[in-house]
Amino acid sequence: MTKKLVVVTAGLSRPSSTRLLADRLTDAALRHARAAAVDVRVVELRELASEIAQNMVTGFPGPRLRDAIEAVTGADGLIAVTPVFTGSYSGLFKSFFDVVDKDALAGTPVLIAATGGTARHSLVLEHAMRPLFAYLRSIVVPTAVYAASEDWGTAGDGALDRRIDRAAAELAALVEARPARAEEPAEEAVVPFEQQLAALAAEE
Repeated sequence: MTKKLVVVTAGLSRPSSTRLLADRLTDAALRHARAAAVDVRVVELRELASEIAQNMVTGFPGPRLRDAIEAVTGADGLIAVTPVFTGSYSGLFKSFFDVVDKDALAGTPVLIAATGGTARHSLVLEHAMRPLFAYLRSIVVPTAVYAASEDWGTAGDGALDRRIDRAAAELAALVEARPARAEEPAEEAVVPFEQQLAALAAEE
């Protein structure tokens, strides 16, 4: 059975260290996946920024945002990565999950990760991101991944690679153990009120 893995990345630049971390987490998750096939979808929030802002004001998502929300809420597993701004997740990241129905991610395995210029911001994973997905009743994997500037390149000691591999293995195990989604029951056709009244009049 094909599993759906959706990756949400809130990096603003291109190229982006946030997207780079997301890609490395995705590759590691695919290595650990036991499913016969995994369908990967990457959601770049920077491309949806205007529709997210419009949705916050109007309450109605544009077509690209609606497609992204459907992908995220239909995922068997989720990787969520944000840059750190002012000691927390980015406003764009939070705004996207604000427009997702609060019950739609219940039970979904989520791997949380973040990037920042200094290791001092690593606690964002525990004081901001984990509570956010706990509120959404997602199942957050035990290992969260934070990548500071010094973690990249040859200067790193391999600790980032080990965290990525461990977190990806935990996500893959949760996705594999998750029960198959039940098919949504077909919606009953709505009979217009005028038609119902006409039917009642005919019976009298």
